[in-house]
Amino acid sequence: MDDVLTAVLTHARTQDHCITTRECGRLGLSRKRIHWLVRNGHWKRMHQGVYVVHSGAATWRQRARAALLYAGTGAALSHEAAGYARELVTQPPRVIDVSIPASRRVHASRGIRITRRTCMPPTSGRLRSTNPEHTVIDLLDRARSVDDAVGIITQACRRRVSPWAMRQVIADRGRLRHRRLVADLIAEAHLGIESPLERRYHHDVERAHGLPTATLQARAVLDGRWTRADRRYAAGVRVELDGQLAHPDGRTDKDTWRDNAAAVQHGDLTLRYRWIHVVSMTCEVAAQVVLALRRQGWTGEPRPCGPACHLQAARARAA
Repeated sequence: MDDVLTAVLTHARTQDHCITTRECGRLGLSRKRIHWLVRNGHWKRMHQGVYVVHSGAATWRQRARAALLYAGTGAALSHEAAGYARELVTQPPRVIDVSIPASRRVHASRGIRITRRTCMPPTSGRLRSTNPEHTVIDLLDRARSVDDAVGIITQACRRRVSPWAMRQVIADRGRLRHRRLVADLIAEAHLGIESPLERRYHHDVERAHGLPTATLQARAVLDGRWTRADRRYAAGVRVELDGQLAHPDGRTDKDTWRDNAAAVQHGDLTLRYRWIHVVSMTCEVAAQVVLALRRQGWTGEPRPCGPACHLQAARARAA
């Protein structure tokens, strides 16, 4: 291997084994030799003027790096691509989103979605991406449902994206779909609602039926260990919400041990619900919670969620 190719490969290693034609030229590698390397299977062309310096399948990070190199000056990953790079999105997107200043134009290329922005958000990172709070708001602007939006915000809070910073981005954005809803969801996440299922329970079961307000993410020492309940009512009823579609029985050995410890040490009743219960059996869930609260001494009175509510009938069946 000659000195020129060594220098090219050394430089490519600093950017995920990707390089541009222009960078090769500065290091003394001719276009003719680049074409030879591609034609003979040593390199792979990713976009016009951008290559990965091996012949195997490109990783997602290499695809993202190649997209940034192709988009050029001022480019940054954004939306789903920035979300994945910052662990705000769990699945790697097939299309790489890249934002560029509105003053520039970049031709379309397969596998890249270019967004031209009048006001570029702050960016950072070795794989340059829009900052976390701006990324979250970009993702929310594309959310297809309320549950999707809740999932985005709760994941952001788990990654310690500041609710205050997200609210500031909302205030600074000229246009944002569902602005009021997004602001409300961020406020709810700040209160401790950590999943779409928890939000459904909070609104459709608890508030809609006039149940007492539970303490969210209630921490307690059980059997010598710190534990946390999704919701705990002062009467001594704990509600655990399992949003996973796995675990056919909806509980684990650890869950069972924790429920037993709560019953033995504090006299708490533990109720567990999944998506199908909270979404499809809302009034029945409310009735069951009311029954548990009554047995623990609650003297309040629930209310129907609407004209078609069957809370009272469900309570009669459950009693």
